[in-house]
Amino acid sequence: MLATRWDPWTEMNRLSREMDRVFGRRGTGNEMGRPFAAGSYPALNVWEDDDNLYAEAELPGFNMDELEIYVTGNQLTIKGERRPPEHGDGTWHRQERGYGKFSRMIEVPGDVDGDKVSAEFKNGVLHITLPKSEAVKPRRIEVKAN
Repeated sequence: MLATRWDPWTEMNRLSREMDRVFGRRGTGNEMGRPFAAGSYPALNVWEDDDNLYAEAELPGFNMDELEIYVTGNQLTIKGERRPPEHGDGTWHRQERGYGKFSRMIEVPGDVDGDKVSAEFKNGVLHITLPKSEAVKPRRIEVKAN
């Protein structure tokens, strides 16, 4: 069983993160605006082209079989669980990496064809390709002249 050494700075940082989570505040000093709140794990990037929406999630240390991906209409849900590390006997000096279950649901801009969604997991980054439904794809409209 691991023992944990008490560190007042760790407790102050934990309290600060908890206050940020409770009041929905975001961290400072991150120019990309990535939230630090616990409810926004994993960090996601979403972008699109004419045919697809793309989502990338940072999930280092996970295996694809520990993740679940659901798509309903324009909602993308990623679920998973990171198990606590097992290091045998020893003393923790720092334990900042979280573990446990997570679930993140976002709305993507437009409906998705759920039957054609694909995902790839490479180097700790989950890449999801979400084909747009035909109804939301841009179409060229012929203009008729009289």
